[in-house]
Amino acid sequence: MRTDTSKKHEGISFLLIDMKTPGVEVRPIRLISGNSPFCETFFTDVKVPKENLVGPLGGGWTIAKRLLQHERGGLAGGGRGMGGPPLAELAKTYLGVDAEGRIDGSDLRGRIAQNDMEARAFQLTALRSMAESRSNQGPTSATSIMKNAGTKMQQDRAELTLEVMGTAGLGWEGEGFRPQELAAVRTWLGGKATTIYGGSAEIQSNIISKRILDLPDPRVAS
Repeated sequence: MRTDTSKKHEGISFLLIDMKTPGVEVRPIRLISGNSPFCETFFTDVKVPKENLVGPLGGGWTIAKRLLQHERGGLAGGGRGMGGPPLAELAKTYLGVDAEGRIDGSDLRGRIAQNDMEARAFQLTALRSMAESRSNQGPTSATSIMKNAGTKMQQDRAELTLEVMGTAGLGWEGEGFRPQELAAVRTWLGGKATTIYGGSAEIQSNIISKRILDLPDPRVAS
């Protein structure tokens, strides 16, 4: 919460608030995927003991940035959208194979292979990043790279999954679709948010530019 209006980031403090405190109201937000993992929270004349302050007064932004780094690392490598059978096997089931037993369609074969290679490379990079985090005693700005790369890859996989399923990948509910087909549609819809929450892809690109590449801020006159 803001405890000093005369400062920007230094005017934010980190407080723990009991959600059962009078004046706290939570309104779930229903997303396009049908789930409600987010909410609006309203505070009306809420009183919080000063003993609930975490860290120094005015030090909330430093804590928040650290928590965001952990969140971004989880969003990147949490496996969202990466579950289910391998894309190649799914494609063979829905589209069949050619005379040589390969996925029917060279363009689709290539895109599935590309996504599989990117997923494998990402997994290896994530392991290296985890090792670096341990040596640095916590996540670094590299989590912004991992979030951008990981969420984009997951969205691409969700798109490929629906393409493979064809009309079977258009259902929202009903007996005409298998459970895994409905789940694929909702995963695709829910995955659209991954490049927004936890800091949008544009925010991550700014962090990468400033904190990792040490590029000048274009908004500041040289």
